[in-house]
Amino acid sequence: MKNTNTRALACKILLKVVKEGKSFHPQFITTIYPKLDPRDAAFVAHLCFGVLRYYLRLQGWLHTLMRQPLKPKDQDLTLLLMIGLYQIHYTDIPPYASIHATVEACRQLSKNWALKLVNGVLREAQRQGKEIHPHHNQEIRTAHPAWLVQTLQQAWPTDWETIIEANQQHPPFALRVNLNKISRNDYLQKLEDNQIAANSMAFCEAGIIIDNQTALEALPGFNEGFVSVQDGAAQLAATLLEVEAGHHILDACAAPGGKTAHLLELHPQISVVAIEKDSERFARLNNTLKRLECAANTLCADATAPEAWWDGQLFDRILLDAPCSATGIIRRHPDIKLHRQPEDILLLAKQQTLLLEKLWPLLKPGGILIYATCSILPHENVDRIEHFLQTHPDAQEYPLQGTWGAAQKYGRQILPGQHTMDGFYYARLCKKR
Repeated sequence: MKNTNTRALACKILLKVVKEGKSFHPQFITTIYPKLDPRDAAFVAHLCFGVLRYYLRLQGWLHTLMRQPLKPKDQDLTLLLMIGLYQIHYTDIPPYASIHATVEACRQLSKNWALKLVNGVLREAQRQGKEIHPHHNQEIRTAHPAWLVQTLQQAWPTDWETIIEANQQHPPFALRVNLNKISRNDYLQKLEDNQIAANSMAFCEAGIIIDNQTALEALPGFNEGFVSVQDGAAQLAATLLEVEAGHHILDACAAPGGKTAHLLELHPQISVVAIEKDSERFARLNNTLKRLECAANTLCADATAPEAWWDGQLFDRILLDAPCSATGIIRRHPDIKLHRQPEDILLLAKQQTLLLEKLWPLLKPGGILIYATCSILPHENVDRIEHFLQTHPDAQEYPLQGTWGAAQKYGRQILPGQHTMDGFYYARLCKKR
């Protein structure tokens, strides 16, 4: 893609995220990244992530800089101005270069009439500097929606500010080594041989943190399945199930397949049924397993309707990585702050309860079910488990031991950034014999 104005391209992507409700990652990876020079792609991603991370703050600042907001049909210009503000206040790019390139982006957006407007607003922002930072407004100060701040304050009264700060940080580049093919120490040596700085991850026997963002194709043995990208918190799932050779495992809501593959890497002598109802995510699940040369019975089906896909064979173990608010992974997906609404939490809790209800009969007596979410909201986590235990006398909690995260009334919670991990919740349930 020649003569690319990266600001205009970032603006077009952000418009799909903000106006159409698209998720940033799929939109960027599937339609834009393959066409770009790698350096341009990295810069576009940087601009998009930055604007999404500070969206409410940039929006508030822009309001103070303009006499009246732009019309809805000019939302692309609003986003372009926010891209300019982000560059001025959060990057080391010389302001004159940022302003010039952002103004020029108006031409590619067919908004030549706005050249002087964009130039004037951004030059005023440069002149005012930090004076445009109003701290009295909570949404502007935290760059989080007010409902989410209030929810975090109620759930984590002593930790909410740390959570918000962690959400604004760049996430670590975490890998999971395929121990079926190579040891972690040997893979660390391969990284060192390729001048890629990395360290072992605590609590995860296969986990590695790469010091700097590195292209996947630069990782030694990536295409051969030596390593996968997976946060440390997600890597805990496979070990918590206490799997043994010969076990029959159900991985419900399995896409994109990282946990399924990890189970098979650690325990090649098991059978796994992996369920995913979304067709696009189901394709990602199969692609993951193919790259890693892992064999599972994958089904594009609804986990809440087992009568449509279950063959009647009880499972020794069930992994339920339930759909959730994703409030524990905002640092990786900052658009969550724009898309998620307070009413979603109640709807998700109903879905989580339904999944537990429908999958529990598929578990053998003496079997184990791991309930997991990438949420940090108790209503989706400990409250779901407490309700389930109260309504199912054949279920008991099998407490999780360890020093990772923090013990809750039921299960353990990792908060964003804790142990360099994403926010994650785990609970382990055992069916009485």
